[in-house]
Amino acid sequence: MLHLAVRMAGHRITALLAVACAVLGGAALITGTGVMAESGFRSQLPAGRLAGAEVVVSTEQSFDSGPDLPIALPERGTVPATLVDELAQLPGVTAAVGDIGFPAALVDADDQVVPTQDPRTAGHGWSSTKLFVDAKVDGSAPAGTGEVALDSATAGAAGVRVGDSVKVVAAGRAAAAYRVTALVDAPDAGILFADPTAVRLSGRADGERAGTVDLIALRTEPGTEASVAAAAREKIKDTGEKTAGSTPADVIVSTGSERGDIASPGAGAARSLLILLASSLGGIIMLIIGFVMASALAVSIGGQRRDLALMRAVGATPKQIRRLAAGQASIIAAVAVVPGVGLGYLLAGQFRRMLVDRGVIPEALPLTFSPLPALATVLLLGLAVQVSARSAAWRTSRMPATEAVAESRSEPRTPSKMRARFGLLLIVAATTLSVVPLLSRTVLGATATSMAGIIGAIGLALAGPALVRGIGDAAGRRLRPGVSAPTWLAVSNIRGYALRLSGVVSALAMAVVFVLTYTLAQTTVMSATTQDTRTGTLAQQRLTAPGLGGLPAGTLAAVTRTSGVEAAAPVSDTTVIREYEQFGDPVVESGSAMILTPAASGVLDLDVRDGSLAKLTGDTVAVSTEVARSPGSGLGDRITLVLGDGTRVSPKVVAVYDRALGFGPLALSHDLAEGHTTASLDQSVLVRTDGSEAAQRALTALAAARPGLALEPTDTGSGGSLSDAPPEVWINLALIVVLLGYLLLSIANKLVATTAQRQGEIATLRLNGTTPRQILAMMRREAAVIGAAALTTGLLLSAIPLALLGIGFLDRPWPAGPVWLLPAVALTVICTAFITVELPTRQALRTAPAHALSARE
Repeated sequence: MLHLAVRMAGHRITALLAVACAVLGGAALITGTGVMAESGFRSQLPAGRLAGAEVVVSTEQSFDSGPDLPIALPERGTVPATLVDELAQLPGVTAAVGDIGFPAALVDADDQVVPTQDPRTAGHGWSSTKLFVDAKVDGSAPAGTGEVALDSATAGAAGVRVGDSVKVVAAGRAAAAYRVTALVDAPDAGILFADPTAVRLSGRADGERAGTVDLIALRTEPGTEASVAAAAREKIKDTGEKTAGSTPADVIVSTGSERGDIASPGAGAARSLLILLASSLGGIIMLIIGFVMASALAVSIGGQRRDLALMRAVGATPKQIRRLAAGQASIIAAVAVVPGVGLGYLLAGQFRRMLVDRGVIPEALPLTFSPLPALATVLLLGLAVQVSARSAAWRTSRMPATEAVAESRSEPRTPSKMRARFGLLLIVAATTLSVVPLLSRTVLGATATSMAGIIGAIGLALAGPALVRGIGDAAGRRLRPGVSAPTWLAVSNIRGYALRLSGVVSALAMAVVFVLTYTLAQTTVMSATTQDTRTGTLAQQRLTAPGLGGLPAGTLAAVTRTSGVEAAAPVSDTTVIREYEQFGDPVVESGSAMILTPAASGVLDLDVRDGSLAKLTGDTVAVSTEVARSPGSGLGDRITLVLGDGTRVSPKVVAVYDRALGFGPLALSHDLAEGHTTASLDQSVLVRTDGSEAAQRALTALAAARPGLALEPTDTGSGGSLSDAPPEVWINLALIVVLLGYLLLSIANKLVATTAQRQGEIATLRLNGTTPRQILAMMRREAAVIGAAALTTGLLLSAIPLALLGIGFLDRPWPAGPVWLLPAVALTVICTAFITVELPTRQALRTAPAHALSARE
């Protein structure tokens, strides 16, 4: 059977080329997605400045959400400082360092801030130098409150040497003069203060974080890492029991590659993002690949119906026919999957570079390459090929031999009613799914639009033969008696070969639906977000200090005293995890949250529907209307939250607002978030002025007088154009381009194969007196019908989902997006239809009719 499959494949190169392209592209996409998913699970960040510590004790920087994936906690937690001395006494420990990180930045002679990798945690105590591996120290340790050591890179950028006097902004304080006592050549060394000075500046001497450190790093004797880690875990457990649970239960011990997430908790969250990206893309990729594979194999096996029917006539069983079709497809798939897998690994690398360039993941996060994605690709595509090939050969294999031979020259006269009904049911289901944006004005609700379009296109592929046959019959009845021969032949082909034509139409319609729904869903959400933000932001100016790790203390008071300022309020953001029950099952959701004060109502209009932002004091929170719909999350209720550093709180809901797209689902009170962010500083101050030029000049002068402050307008542009799109939109658009290229290439190959299989038909027409010009005219008319039908059905399938999306997000029955998109899609579809029909037809006309018929026989 295998030998026969190989022989048959050799005579169907053109048709099987479409299958090979489908498998190759599918293998590349699945492998690339698999590499991203595996990297999310297994990739580890380098230990960085913790490389010299074999064991690290810290708080857990991820939240265990039960059966779901762990959720990264980007804010740095704290551990009791008393543990430092206790862990230092463990056998095998040579040094124990309680590391503290706090905002610090060096100001050069021109009053410009010298950039650092993460200014929020650039400040450290001198004892942290014990963590470095082979660090070169030029000078002596800082001893007094006015002394500081710098890492070599920062000092070089500022042109500073040992003994020089520099200005440093530390922990939100005003710039102060320090004498440089040493330069430290080590990665991410930061700005190093005397240990008592670091404790005082970081707020660990008093306040909510008194008596804590960020982490405890242990250096051990060679070969004792495992025993020290085990002893540290026991010590932490015993300490927690003796203090009746006052020690946080989420203190953990990390070794080896686990130290990377502890060194950079915010960067560690990028791994979770890779998993989310892979999982969200996996569904749409598998749907498209399955559609393309099934279409390509249907064309390939459809061209062999006569061969398969003759085999039935000479005694082949139905099972043998299906095995033959599946074996032939598997041979082609095996040849194409190898380069496809290799291309997938390269594609993953390119995708990672794009994510890094857009700032979505850190440069330090590597990809994990292993055979697992390739193995998964082979298994998934092997299953898809087997199912698609056996399904395509099912009808021919089950028919009596005489009927199979009789039908091998033509299509079934009546399209399958069951198939048509199932296709119409899918279209109805897709239309029903389109209602989701009306019920949920969220990013998740918008994804239902693109999914509805794809499901509708699959329904069209199933119901297509019946629809095309109906259109062909209607066109045939309306033909005038004197119609030209090419037109009459084209209409006759549409009526007689509805199955063949509908396969091509549905594939092109899939491309139309995919591009329109997927792209316009992104741009509509972006436009709605911009609309919410612009409408809800009353302030004209935003004051930030990105190079300082946060705004210095006293900035808000200085802004408030500025002439022409009518209102000013600090606004920051963090990550929170919400826990609630829905239908009796626990639900965990992670999302961004603003940090606001009661004064926020003067600079922001969140469209509060109930309650008031003026009550955002103490243990309180404001929620969006989407959150308020959850059980136990309404006004006056207490909801369960896990803050960004892992602290569990139960704040009271004091306000419900409506502009969640622009401002996020939650807004924490400033009091609630205090002490639970990495920098413990405000990220920005929104300023509402009287609109006068004098107020603008006064604010500009204020920012210029304080190093590191940056003043910018809150309305920086249109916001709705692609040039202003956030990174996630560009990622999605790049994936659309890749998937569209795969889809169009597969469609083009399918059209070429379909046209090439008509050589016998073209040769017969020529022997009957039809001229090459008439045949070309006939084929062009068919291509026009294919293009027009694909555009029409694609637009109809996209119209309802996009209209409902526009109503739900923009209060109008059309989406937002570039005006050139629809003409570009139409031009692409028409050109694809005409070129892929025209070129094979001309090739067929170069072959003598008798030779074409003899070769087919």
